[in-house]
Amino acid sequence: MTRRILLFTGIFFYFTAVFCVGKTAFSLIHAAMGGGVSVAGLLAVLYHGFTMDMSMSGYCSIFPGLLLTASAWLRPKAAARTLDVYFFLLLFLTAVITVTDIALYPHWGFHFDSMIFLYLRQPADALASAKTGELVGGLLGIAAFTGGSFAGYIFLIRKQVLRLRPPHSPALTPAVLLALTGALFLPIRGSLTTSTMNVGRAFFSENMFLNHAAVNPVFNLFYSFAGAEDFTKRYRFFDNEKAAGIFAGLHRQTPGGTTAPLLHAGKPDIILVILESFVADVALDSTVAPNMHRFAKEGVSFPRFYANSFRTDKGMVSIMSGYPAHPTMSLMKYPQKTDNLPAISKSLKQAGYGNMTFYYGGDADFSNMRAYIVGGCGIRDIVSDRDFPLPDRLTKWGVPDARLLDRLFHDLPGKKQPAPFFKLVLTLSSHEPFDVPGNKFKDPFRNAVHYTDSCLGHFVNRLRTTAAWENTLLILLADHGYAYEPDMNACDPRRFRIPMIWLGGAVACPQTVTAYGAQNDLAATLLAQLHIPRDEYIFSKDLLHPGTDAFAFYSYVNGFAMAGNAGSIIYDNDARAPLAQQGDPALEEKAKAFFQMMYMDLEKR
Repeated sequence: MTRRILLFTGIFFYFTAVFCVGKTAFSLIHAAMGGGVSVAGLLAVLYHGFTMDMSMSGYCSIFPGLLLTASAWLRPKAAARTLDVYFFLLLFLTAVITVTDIALYPHWGFHFDSMIFLYLRQPADALASAKTGELVGGLLGIAAFTGGSFAGYIFLIRKQVLRLRPPHSPALTPAVLLALTGALFLPIRGSLTTSTMNVGRAFFSENMFLNHAAVNPVFNLFYSFAGAEDFTKRYRFFDNEKAAGIFAGLHRQTPGGTTAPLLHAGKPDIILVILESFVADVALDSTVAPNMHRFAKEGVSFPRFYANSFRTDKGMVSIMSGYPAHPTMSLMKYPQKTDNLPAISKSLKQAGYGNMTFYYGGDADFSNMRAYIVGGCGIRDIVSDRDFPLPDRLTKWGVPDARLLDRLFHDLPGKKQPAPFFKLVLTLSSHEPFDVPGNKFKDPFRNAVHYTDSCLGHFVNRLRTTAAWENTLLILLADHGYAYEPDMNACDPRRFRIPMIWLGGAVACPQTVTAYGAQNDLAATLLAQLHIPRDEYIFSKDLLHPGTDAFAFYSYVNGFAMAGNAGSIIYDNDARAPLAQQGDPALEEKAKAFFQMMYMDLEKR
């Protein structure tokens, strides 16, 4: 009996050790993202994440515990062969999750979760951001992790299984082992209180990287699956009536004043260009992006403007539907929801706009984009990679921005049309792996932004020479930001601040709008300028109305933030507490109510 109990205990802690090795590798490989990781910091990561590692070890030890219970009647070789298969499959799965998480973290800024399987429906596009060296390194990493951990199993566990002999107490031994297996409930649950194991249990530091490093990536992935279908009920900070009341106050315009006019044209032709990863600090830098820097002075700029989220599919819905992004799911993947949302293009069509086209140099079917553009936005005409000659598809993602903007320019009407047009453009060259011609900057991201900026400059310079310029409104904004510095965590405000610039002959005069806003506010702001009804856009604010309580809201991984003149707050749902807060304490209640209303409204769609 003693040998079996020790073996059971060894199996449990062997899994725990494997998880600790994975987290150590994660911490050391990405140490720069946390401003460096000291020995004390690494020990703190392992200590604070240990209960979660044990919880995952508990799940992994259930089957070995049952097998050891049955080993009283099994031959040692049969038990060993069964465990061979089980350990190999489980260690291989752990290796895939651990190594993939290490590879994706610099790009996503958080542990990957169930959302990855939505992107892997089109694996070629999902892997387009990865360089060949990263893919090869990842495969080698998986092989090394699997091989090393399985070798440890062979020497530390399998040999002990082969030494098992029939127990002296054939009734008592199985009973004790079965009881020990049942006792795994304790580490799995994580406590005897009402609080069960969750991702937030590993959070311990103001340094978000250390918190992420402490989280077990295997637990995180399966935890995200567990909550994926229950997103409409997960976030209830207040009773529904109170949340709705606070939310109504946020969107109430004080009497007096009218929307400040930005345009001198009643119904201008509109070109909305969504720029991949154009974070403000880089995209408005006069050295990296001289054209964007110039555009901000020549047109209307919004220096306190934020992305609602951290991915293109989320940003597209926020921009076009005036609907803030939900951190734990991608609304674009649910056509039954997005088809019930308003959209800028739908409102423009009802107001007499026509000739609507969506331009994208990549695969328009990626992330269910086509379904949203056609069903959610009502745009039937789509120009994507398949509409360009094969030699033009020069990058992993598709057609570079120079060719895309050339196509847009040549498709623009040469003379005034009976109805104003709307063109929606999504660029891609500033997406990883930043595969662009030229090498002006050592940093690949800045180099890619510089390339796209040069393409925009060429496009605008040509458009200025045409008669169409005087009646054109060109809106430039990003789909999301980018962690342009290694120390930026997933909720860093610098990562979410993006440029928004209104340019073109339709703009009355250059000016700066200092109100706080986010992508979801474009809809109400634009439609108010065009005198088009905007009541459907319940989450969108007119940033030019003097009575608007302007604020910016964004979500990250599993948290949210709000910023305005009164202060700012970053709240994390895993930690169940603010990570940073300054200014008005009431901002926490307002942010929570706004976030809760997002999910309450989603239930009805």
